[in-house]
Amino acid sequence: MTVRGQIVRFALVGAVNTGTYYGLYLVLLTWLPYVAAHVVAFLLSMVGSFFLTSYFTYRTRPTWRKFLLFPLTNAANFVVTTSGVYLLVDVLHFGSRYAPLIAAAAAIPATFVVSRTIMLRPDSRREPAPEPERVRT
Repeated sequence: MTVRGQIVRFALVGAVNTGTYYGLYLVLLTWLPYVAAHVVAFLLSMVGSFFLTSYFTYRTRPTWRKFLLFPLTNAANFVVTTSGVYLLVDVLHFGSRYAPLIAAAAAIPATFVVSRTIMLRPDSRREPAPEPERVRT
């Protein structure tokens, strides 16, 4: 699969993940306070996003290592969007109403790179060398 295809699939997973989060949030909001509903919906949608990203975006096998590293994609997104909002509002004097949308769009490439690095990196640091074949005499 090409990188362009991965980017398209990554965007689709992002859209599905956003919808999943919001749907879960609304359902959970009927039983939980809003902060608890947000946290639970966020965590559940991140688990779903991990499996979609693994199977659909990169067509790779999910592993515990990848699962434990996957939240770094959200951390990267948070850092880029937060920095972007600050830069847009305080430095470039954009309106605070639209700055998060622009910053979120700018975060997609960084999030994609982190996601791709995590999901496509081999699970072991060093693959064992194959055993040399012995010549029979």
